[in-house]
Amino acid sequence: MSDIRITNCHTHLFHSRHVPAAYPYPALKPFRKMPWLIKALSFGAHLIGQQSVSEKLARLYRFQKEADEASQRDILDNLRRHYPNNTRFVALPMEMSAFGFGAPEVPLSAQHDELAKLSGDPEVGRSVIPFATIDPRSDPQAQELWRAIDGLKFRGLKLYPRLGFAPDDPVLMQKVYPRLEEKNLPVMSHCSRGGVQGRYLSDHWADRYTEPEAFIPVMRAHPKLRICLAHFGGQRDWDAYINPDLEDPLDDAFGRNWQVAIRRMIGSGDYPGLWTDISYTLFQFEEYAPFLRMFLTGDDDESERLRSRVLFGSDYYMTRLEALSEKAVCIRLRNVLGEEIFRQIAEENPAKWLGEA
Repeated sequence: MSDIRITNCHTHLFHSRHVPAAYPYPALKPFRKMPWLIKALSFGAHLIGQQSVSEKLARLYRFQKEADEASQRDILDNLRRHYPNNTRFVALPMEMSAFGFGAPEVPLSAQHDELAKLSGDPEVGRSVIPFATIDPRSDPQAQELWRAIDGLKFRGLKLYPRLGFAPDDPVLMQKVYPRLEEKNLPVMSHCSRGGVQGRYLSDHWADRYTEPEAFIPVMRAHPKLRICLAHFGGQRDWDAYINPDLEDPLDDAFGRNWQVAIRRMIGSGDYPGLWTDISYTLFQFEEYAPFLRMFLTGDDDESERLRSRVLFGSDYYMTRLEALSEKAVCIRLRNVLGEEIFRQIAEENPAKWLGEA
C-alpha cells in the first residue's frame, strides 16, 4: 500500500465522568458502576442459546469498558492500536450539562484542559487535533469556547444540536461563527437521527435542529465557514435510501432523506463550505460501502464536488457497539474505494477542511 497519512476527522476521547450519572436512565446506574453485570448477562444469554442477544451485550460491555477508562489518554492509546503510527485524530468533546440529566462529575472546562494537556504530550500529542465544544444554553457568552480556542489553541468547533439547540441560535450566530470564520477554523456538527438527545426534546424538534437544512441560514450568513455534517445523514436515512420498498409513511427518513439532502446540497455547488463525513454510518459496511463507492466515483460535476467534500472519520469509541473493529473498517474501505479516493477522503480533504492546505 502507498504511504497515506490518515486523518480520522471524527473521534471521541471523553469518558464516563464527563457524562451525567443519570444518563440515559437513572435505573442504569448499577450497570455503569458494575459493568461486569453486563458481561454476566451476556454469558447467561449465551448459555440459553440467545446468541444475538449475547453478542449485543458483549459489545455493550466493550463500550462501557472504554467509557470507564481513567483518562482521555487511555482511550487514545486504545484507538491508536488500530491505525498506522502517523495517523492523526480530531478529538471531539461533549458538553452534557444542559440537556436535562444533571451535571457531569467533571465539567467541560476540565475536559478541555485534559484534552489540551494530551495534545501537548511529547509522546502522542502530534496525533491529536483538539476541538472545543459549546452548548449555547450553558455558555451564553461563549467564554469557555474561546478560552479553549484562544488560550488552549484548539483547532475547531464541535456542535451537537440534538441536545436541544438550533444551529442558528443567536449565541452561535453572534458570538461564535463570525470569529470562527475570521480565524479560518472549521465546524463539525452531529447530523444523524440517532445519538444523544435532550431529555425533554421531542423527536420532531430534535430532527429539525439536526437536519442538513438547519444549517442553511448559517452557511448563507457565513459562506466561508467550513461546516461538516457528520455521519452523512446517519444509518436510518441510509437504510431508507437503500430499501425504498420498506417505505413507512410515518418515517420522515423516506420523505426527507438526510443522506440525499447532503449529496444534493454539496453537489449543487450552492454551499461551498459544506462537508460531510462517514463516521459510524460506514460500520454497516457490507450494506453501505458499494453505495459510497458509487457516489464518489462518478464523472459528473456533482460527483466531483462530493468527492472533494467527504471526510474519513469513525466516531470512536461509539463504534465499540459494533461488530467490526476500527482497523477492519478502515482497511475494507481502503480496499473498496481504492488508493486514490481513499487518499483523497483520508488525507487531502481533511487537510483542506482543517485549513492546512
